[in-house]
Amino acid sequence: MSPANTAKAALLELARFVPSPNFNERPSEEVSLLVIHNISLPPGQFGTGCVEELFCNRLDWSAHPFFESIEGLEVSAHLLIERSGEVIQFVPFDKRAWHAGRSSFQGRENCNDFSIGIELEGTDEQPYSDAQYERLVQVTRMITQRYPLVVPDRIVGHCDIAPGRKTDPGPAFDWQRLRRGLQTDPGPHTD
Repeated sequence: MSPANTAKAALLELARFVPSPNFNERPSEEVSLLVIHNISLPPGQFGTGCVEELFCNRLDWSAHPFFESIEGLEVSAHLLIERSGEVIQFVPFDKRAWHAGRSSFQGRENCNDFSIGIELEGTDEQPYSDAQYERLVQVTRMITQRYPLVVPDRIVGHCDIAPGRKTDPGPAFDWQRLRRGLQTDPGPHTD
């Protein structure tokens, strides 16, 4: 694959690309895991733009009392799916985003090395929007087409790779809805 094609494959055309500085090179390992997270800033508030600011190291730490507790945090994800279904890509898929932290999957440590991280704007307890599920199904299909090692049993929550430390995407996330969506015929492929 030419460098131009590789770069194109690392970005989703349907996503708005907002480059985060919080990434580095992947080791030579191929992408084989998809990790689903949730985030909202301030906690429980949606549509604030603060997640984008956090992932780009532009968050005003003094803008909300909660932000002082995360001041200096440098994190990112490959994708954020907002409540509206809008997708923002912060890190190309061929780079290592900083989303999983201390983590392990099937005995392999450092899941950031071999995973793609998708953040859903939300909380553990509040239901996710229909638009988010629809977009998550669409994006997951695209990822599994590009990365054939990402099979259904390798689509997990942050809670699965960091048990006891993380709880997202939480009990509000409908895993059956995601799996049903992935099993239905998507019709013509568009990217």
